[in-house]
Amino acid sequence: MAQLDPETQKILDLVATTVVAPHASDVDRDKAFPRASMDALATAGLLGLISSRGVGGMEQGPGAAAAAVQRVARECGSTGMVLAMHYAGTAVLEKYGPEAIRRDIAAGRHLSTLAFSEAGSRSHFWAPTSTARSVDGHVELDAEKSWVTSAGFATAYVWSSRPIVAEGASTLWLVPANTRGLAMPRPYDGLGLRGNDSRPVSATRVEVKETQRLGADGEGFAIMMGTVLPYFNLMSAAFSVGLMEAATAATAAHASGTRYAHLDSSLADLPTIRAFVARMRVRTDMAQALLSDAIDAVSSGREDAMLRVLECKAGAGETALDVLQLAMRVCGGAAYRKDVGVERHFRDGQAASVMAPTTDQLYDFIGKAVCGLPLF
Repeated sequence: MAQLDPETQKILDLVATTVVAPHASDVDRDKAFPRASMDALATAGLLGLISSRGVGGMEQGPGAAAAAVQRVARECGSTGMVLAMHYAGTAVLEKYGPEAIRRDIAAGRHLSTLAFSEAGSRSHFWAPTSTARSVDGHVELDAEKSWVTSAGFATAYVWSSRPIVAEGASTLWLVPANTRGLAMPRPYDGLGLRGNDSRPVSATRVEVKETQRLGADGEGFAIMMGTVLPYFNLMSAAFSVGLMEAATAATAAHASGTRYAHLDSSLADLPTIRAFVARMRVRTDMAQALLSDAIDAVSSGREDAMLRVLECKAGAGETALDVLQLAMRVCGGAAYRKDVGVERHFRDGQAASVMAPTTDQLYDFIGKAVCGLPLF
């Protein structure tokens, strides 16, 4: 996996340990958006990690972004997911967005996210049912978006709709979050990722300009496959690996530090406990290795890049479910206590497998790819 340069890694570690970690429990308990953590990441320049140097960014690639998401997710899953979605949106805006927006991202003044998933097409994010139509010199958008991370806190959404007139599955737009006609009917109150403010967003005759279109009319599907999917899947896999790393470390610490007084031995003295912890370590490392190879495939333009992109999210998401379940099993009744440090990661880790493209959908795509069939 591509590493951050030492100075950037030092800055990231400092933010993660002094800001993200101390706020993580409050974010989870209070269902609070991690504003302090995101502000700290912005101040450190890390929201502009993949922005080009020409607009004031660091001009790093997906490997660096994945490293940042993984490090942050180790401390707080909600913050890690918000950052992951920001990088996925930023990847689109770097290629198709206006320079002023790109400069704002690089300067930490713009938080991005994706608004793809819809009630009508559910996990088939590539096939929006929402509409866009030209009306008196502007465009009107109508939609029922089902899940938008950072919905109430993002500066703007990378938004999908059906094309206006062109052939194709979709068209993408830059829609400021304060645009009149947008509504968020209810706050997020979920099992995990309780601070990521992921909730429905509806659009009723929302007016945008033609200049807010990202790419050509009808080009949305190609942008989703060529830009969004690689970034989103890599960031999602990094998020899952970060949670596994945190849970494995907490579980090992609990096993080593918890003793049977009447036997004068620790949980870690039991071969079965050590075997469970070993499985956690091995599976975490396997997911990390697949993610690293996927990043290498994307960065070098390898022929198998799309296959690895599909595999890394499916592999990490499903492996996380197993590793986090083992963490709860090893820590036993103590796992249900907040101070042990595994139950929050367990809850946060459930989301990745059902975020579109879901693990089941990815398995279908992977099976088609391996069998030489078209994905769509």
